[in-house]
Formats: sequence, C-alpha cells, structure tokens
Amino acid sequence: MLSLRVPSTSFHPRRFHAGALERRWRLGRDCFLSFSHPRGTRSLGVKSTKSEMAPFTAAEEETLPEGLHPELMPKHVAVIMDGNGRWAKNKGLQPWDGHRAGVEALREIVELCGKWGIQVLTVFAFSTDNWIRPKIEIDFLLNLFERTLKSELETLAKNNVRISIIGDSSKLPKSLLKVINEVEEVTKNNTRLQLIVAVGYSGKYDVLQACRGIAQRVKDGEIEVEEIDEKLIEQELETNCTEFPYPDLLIRTSGELRVSNFLLWQLAYTELFFAQELWPDFGRSGFIEALMSFQQRQRRFGGRKS
Repeated sequence: MLSLRVPSTSFHPRRFHAGALERRWRLGRDCFLSFSHPRGTRSLGVKSTKSEMAPFTAAEEETLPEGLHPELMPKHVAVIMDGNGRWAKNKGLQPWDGHRAGVEALREIVELCGKWGIQVLTVFAFSTDNWIRPKIEIDFLLNLFERTLKSELETLAKNNVRISIIGDSSKLPKSLLKVINEVEEVTKNNTRLQLIVAVGYSGKYDVLQACRGIAQRVKDGEIEVEEIDEKLIEQELETNCTEFPYPDLLIRTSGELRVSNFLLWQLAYTELFFAQELWPDFGRSGFIEALMSFQQRQRRFGGRKS
C-alpha cells in the first residue's frame, strides 16, 4: 500500500539516527500525498506531467476517454495502492524511491478523478497492522506524513479537493493531529473531489468502534436495542464523513487478490478490480481499464435483472 509498507528486509534501524532521518526526509518527502513538485521521477522511469496539479476546469471535467460513459462512472472509488517496495526492488532502487513513484501515480489518479467526475477517492495509507513495525520506522513515516500535509495544503485548497482522514487517531502524535485538523478544516467546503485517507485504519477496527459507539448510546438511553439497524451502523462508521460511504469500485494493484482488512462493511456490494501492475506502473491506462471493466458489469445488489 502507499508509502507505509516498507519491507522489513530493507529496513535497518541502526542506520536511522537523527541525521539519517533528515536525509531520508529530503529523499522521500514526496512519498505521501504529495500532489506537486515531483522530484527525480524522470530518472526513476516515471513520467512526470506537471510541476503542480493544475486547477480543474469545467471543460476538463467533461472530457472522458473514448468508451467511458459519464452516466456509468462510479461515484466512489477505493484503492489499495500496493507494490511500491517491489517496484523499487525490481529496479535496484531504495524503497523510498518506490514511494515517491507511488505518489506520482496517486497524484495522476487524483487529477483524473477530479476531471472525470468521480466524487470520492479513498486510499489505504497506513493500516492498524502496521503499528507492529519498528518504532523508528513508524516515527519517520508519521513525521513524513505531517510535513507533507503542511506543504500540500495550499495546493489541495486551490484544486478544490476536500481531505478527510479516517482511522484510529489515538496513537498519532499531537503535532500530526493538529495538522490533520487544520487540513480538514481548511478544505471542508471544497466540492470537486473528496480524498479520504485511511491512516491507522482497518475494517475490523471500524466496525468495532461503531459497535462501541452504539452500545454507549444504548447505555445512555439515547436509543433502544430494537432501533439498531444497518443505517444506524452506517452513521457510526468512519466513512460517515462522506455522502457516498460505499465504494462502487475497489482497485488493488500488484496482483494480490485480497482486501486486506480494508472497508470490510462498506465493500459489501463493491465491484472489485485486481490489477497485475505494481502501483507506480498503474497510471492512466490502468485506471481506464478498471473503469471500463466496472462499466461493463451489471450491479444487481442481490436482485435479478429481467
């Protein structure tokens, strides 16, 4: 998945003293949610398009590749961006190079979603399972996330992108929580695209916290047990931050055929697309292929077409 899946075989804690962390930051500060100022992507074999994400225009939004139909576009796309580490390893590069290339791929997908009328894009960034990694690695990655959010806030606002962060925030540093609150506040009225970033998230955690919230409401006398239904659970899930909580399409790259504890409740009727490409290689053509596949399917939601 994006940025935070650093293979343990490539991570050497003894190398990560303070100076090394700063150098790693300078090498990899684009590796999470960096939608502008790509660094060194040409030498990595990734096609760099623009130095900054251009503001979306009405004309751009109306433009779709041949074969895609606007009335059949998904409202909500979720992505498990897998394969950055393997991509870098295959090219003899460091994992951080793979993360930077993965960010360039994400940046392109964000632009395409805005242009093609997709309203919500949810990306899996850091799983609750990732907390078992070495503390020095986690500290570095969370610091990287914080710095990048700060540097990209202006670009996000200019491009009318709303940012929402979901997941268990109890373990996140106070400084990062402050930045997250600022980014969400500044972009809360943006309407072109909602980008939901799952950090410290898992599908099991999401259902568990929803159950706890409902149980507390029952205990407090706000609701009766008989009033608990799917709609109430939906209201308690982390994806209650969006008008469209259920993804229409889930894309996973790198050839893995599993959902890895991501949006377990929300994926009940989601169409799944598994791409063989590693995430940095996915890009525009892979996204078009996934959307084409989605538009060719019949979604029955348990019913039967006559």
